[in-house]
Amino acid sequence: MTTKGKLLGLGSMVLAIAFVLHACKKDASSQDEPLPDGKQEVQLYLTDDPALFDKVLIDIKSVQVLTDTCDKNKQDDDDDDDRGRGHGDDDHEDRCVIWDNLNIAPGVYDLLGLRNGVDTLLASGIIPKGNIRKIKIVLGSNNSLVKDSVTYPLDLFPGAQATIVLKLKSKDWDEWRPGRNRLWLDFDISRSIITVRGKFLLLPIIKIFTVKATGSLEGQVLPKEAVPVVSVYNAQDTGYAIPWRNGEFKVRGLQEGTYNVFINASNGYQDTTITGVKISRGRETDLPRITLHK
Repeated sequence: MTTKGKLLGLGSMVLAIAFVLHACKKDASSQDEPLPDGKQEVQLYLTDDPALFDKVLIDIKSVQVLTDTCDKNKQDDDDDDDRGRGHGDDDHEDRCVIWDNLNIAPGVYDLLGLRNGVDTLLASGIIPKGNIRKIKIVLGSNNSLVKDSVTYPLDLFPGAQATIVLKLKSKDWDEWRPGRNRLWLDFDISRSIITVRGKFLLLPIIKIFTVKATGSLEGQVLPKEAVPVVSVYNAQDTGYAIPWRNGEFKVRGLQEGTYNVFINASNGYQDTTITGVKISRGRETDLPRITLHK
């Protein structure tokens, strides 16, 4: 590399670091600013429950939330905003139910880069105070996946909608600071991609969780030549991980309980199962290093 090229590369690195520091400082300062009267903040983080592809590229156009501003007591029930309210339902809908667009960087997201504990802030905003009952995610048409270095189109499954609507209860949110709520959206790739006659089709399945109400499991599986796939499961819950090249993995959003961990190995290496792994709410459980053998 020429001296000029090295200087340009160094300059780009400095600019990138400065941008990250500025963004962090801006985020920290905005979190310290008081919220306007009658308002609340929401943050939606995107993460991935992976599958055996090189890349999964999903086109996300917009994110909205529906807030019931007349229901500010965060009552938990099994109904949504469309539940029967008796006389005066239409009046309630007109006065109380509001859809708000959240701030988002529209574009194509590589979901497989968001695994093993990695996430990204997908959408955020300051909205009216109330009970947030729905999230609406609108997908674009520029969806694809890469498998064995070959790119394939990823069309919606027949009958599936480009608009994903998630119904929520107030307990689904993590109010990490007064008036500031956050939630994680786990895009379940292994269940969302269906193969039909050699074509890949998208039927989006998204699991929601908060760090406060769930636990996580992390560890390391070696060697990388075993190409391991990690399944964490019990009768109520299942999570998956595809470790990074150094073997480290992490599964998030697990309900509290006792799990089995199954390591599915390839290239002649033996599968391994670990039983009796306890997961607790709000905590990370560390497994000892796992070394696979032929």
